[in-house]
Amino acid sequence: MIQSETLELLEWHRLCQHLATFAATKLGATAARHLKIPDSQIQSEQLLEQTKEVYQLETRLTTGLSFEGIQDIGDSLERAERSGVLAGDELLAIATTLSGARNLRRVIDNQEDLPILTDLVADLRTYPELEQEIHRCIDERAQVTDRASQKLGEIRTDLRRLRTQITQKLQNILQAKSGAVQEQLITQRGDRFVIPVKAPQKDAIPGIVHDTSTSGATLYVEPNSVVPLGNQLRQIIRREQAEEEAVRRALTELVAAVKPDLERLLAIATTLDLATARSRYSYWLGANPPRFIQREDREIITLRNLRHPLLVWQQQHEQGQPVVPVDLLISPQIRVVTITGPNTGGKTVTLKTLGLAALMAKVGLFVPAREPVEIPWFDKVLADIGDEQSLQQSLSTFSGHIRRISRILEALGTGDLGLGTEEQEVPNPQSLMANPQSLVLLDEVGAGTDPVEGSALAIALLQYLANHAQLTIATTHFGELKALKYEDDRFENASVEFDESTLSPTYRLLWGIPGRSNALTIALRLGLNPEVVQQAKTQVGEATDEVNQVIAGLEAQRRRQETKAAEAQSLLQQAERLYKEVSAKAASLEERESSLRASQEIAVQQAIAQAKGEIAQVIRRLQKGTPTAQEAQQATNALNQIGQLYQPAAPAKPKAGFMPKVGDRVRIPKLGQIADVITAPDEDGELSVRFGLMKMNVKLQDVESLDGQKPEAIVKPKPAPAAVTPPPQTVPEIRTSQNTIDLRGKRVADAEYILDKAISEATGPVWIIHGYGTGKLRQGVHAFLQQHPKVNNYEPAEQADGGTGVTVAHIK
Repeated sequence: MIQSETLELLEWHRLCQHLATFAATKLGATAARHLKIPDSQIQSEQLLEQTKEVYQLETRLTTGLSFEGIQDIGDSLERAERSGVLAGDELLAIATTLSGARNLRRVIDNQEDLPILTDLVADLRTYPELEQEIHRCIDERAQVTDRASQKLGEIRTDLRRLRTQITQKLQNILQAKSGAVQEQLITQRGDRFVIPVKAPQKDAIPGIVHDTSTSGATLYVEPNSVVPLGNQLRQIIRREQAEEEAVRRALTELVAAVKPDLERLLAIATTLDLATARSRYSYWLGANPPRFIQREDREIITLRNLRHPLLVWQQQHEQGQPVVPVDLLISPQIRVVTITGPNTGGKTVTLKTLGLAALMAKVGLFVPAREPVEIPWFDKVLADIGDEQSLQQSLSTFSGHIRRISRILEALGTGDLGLGTEEQEVPNPQSLMANPQSLVLLDEVGAGTDPVEGSALAIALLQYLANHAQLTIATTHFGELKALKYEDDRFENASVEFDESTLSPTYRLLWGIPGRSNALTIALRLGLNPEVVQQAKTQVGEATDEVNQVIAGLEAQRRRQETKAAEAQSLLQQAERLYKEVSAKAASLEERESSLRASQEIAVQQAIAQAKGEIAQVIRRLQKGTPTAQEAQQATNALNQIGQLYQPAAPAKPKAGFMPKVGDRVRIPKLGQIADVITAPDEDGELSVRFGLMKMNVKLQDVESLDGQKPEAIVKPKPAPAAVTPPPQTVPEIRTSQNTIDLRGKRVADAEYILDKAISEATGPVWIIHGYGTGKLRQGVHAFLQQHPKVNNYEPAEQADGGTGVTVAHIK
């Protein structure tokens, strides 16, 4: 009984309703609304593994796991087993369910690393032959098809023929008695074909009246001549219905024969849908998978940034307030945590949040907290939250609490507090290990009665629960409970923070510091007579005031530590971000350098191969016939040109000193200015500079580079004796693949672009292959060469090189 009360107090049914909205099938939604809480940790771990694997699977799929076609066919299976005849829509639902389950199994089987889901669908039987038979006999409108049986096909052929005869006869009557009918229309009343006849003209068309219009002006008459055909039609329709029922009965018997497998299929589909709903709800919450810990192994309960799932839903869907998370870090030796603080400060919400987190972990849901999420597996979650005052049962608030606490103690396996001797107050580790590992949540423990007696009862109760429960969280206003921490290391204090400047709670949970009374401070801030407040402080006593001052000091110290911790965390995050950026840039530069080195090596290899090919051409040209000295000289010059073209240029020798150029920025130490160079130094060592709006000439030795380099001195060249210039030697022009451009097939516009690029890069003559054709390309090439500034002249190539189909352009 107390278990169901706890679920009601924690509003577990609301969470189940939220979970049901993420289910894809009616079966899954029903299972989510009536979520069963496992009885063992093994079951909870299996459910968590299912949720994790579905979560992993849906991150791989583009559209998520599809449950299309799966329907609730449980009632149909029961009726089939009891020899009932299923309707067409029920049979069609069975077929679509079989198809949907088969698609689910196919998707899971095609994925790797899903052992739990793969094992779940391993024994799933989907009976494709039954599905095909149903689709053969039942169409998309859930009607029995003509091909379902030969007899049914013959019956429907007779029906169509008979309906055609009746329609033809009625059409003839409409034409013959057009004056007596209301409109040229053939309709039906029941399964009889009739025509609308004017009431005054009813004798003109004798027959059976099957219906009358609302006004009475029209009679729907079945003429006597078609009555025999109508009777015959009715008989055939009954035969059709009987045959359709026979077809559906045969299909129903096939379904009944495999009912256990179909029920197993429904159970597996429901399990998958429920796991999918848990995964999607957990994703929506931003939750993380929990790990069940053993406190006996000295593991700490770790729930950072824990949020209340119902408040998250309220914030997202009902425009509620932002959810303030709490941190729960409970050491393994702690058995009781007392939370103190002002009303509406969040104490009760903390109890409910922890209770829901424990239940969510048990049913296979992720917990809305930051990783890592580490929590014990509690066999029972027991709560006394809220007021159980009842006028009908003559129960006060105190009586209601005591009755519920009694039920909690009964659920723990004991009925009395057992506080007779000191030995009973000291826990026996062996007996503690044997006790149920329960979570107990108590709100306002000991409230509703005399403060002295209530405080004493609360102390005794918490000491008892420290011996008989895994963990107890209790909220209280009794100051005496704060001292339990200093008497027993199994107790811990916590409090909800209160902002005195705004006279409102912050909903933050502070650990290790008990809450202090704020009643007198609030009363003074709200305008109560200071004399009255001072008198109240006198009644409270100096000791209490000193305790509150100590607590206030501890709270201030905690806030300073939190501020420093936040600053340190911010600096750490910045350092990590900068480290990642620098590492990424370094990796990018290294990758770029490797790519450039590889491309350079490829270009060098290509250049070497091309040079070897051209050298081979020169050698073959020499090998043809008897080489002359002139041909040898030409070959030597060609090889020299190839060498100059493909040999890498020698690295330039570093200059010893600094020489400013136009556009450089230099420093003038004498003036303490940085200036821009307007003109380069002349042979006297003077240059023009500009800084700001001023221009001036300065000596080269009065400037230096921005990095401190002094300029090199200009050495005036000595006049050289006149020398006789030898006549220039004529360098033979050799055609290679580098200075040959093939423009055949190109348009004039494209050819001009290619020509301009080749001419700008050329160091000698360029051979341009344009062919003969219509002559337009040759004319366009000649016109372009004639106006190009870098072309000295052009001429047709020698006959051996293509004649007038090739033009040689000589570059300036």
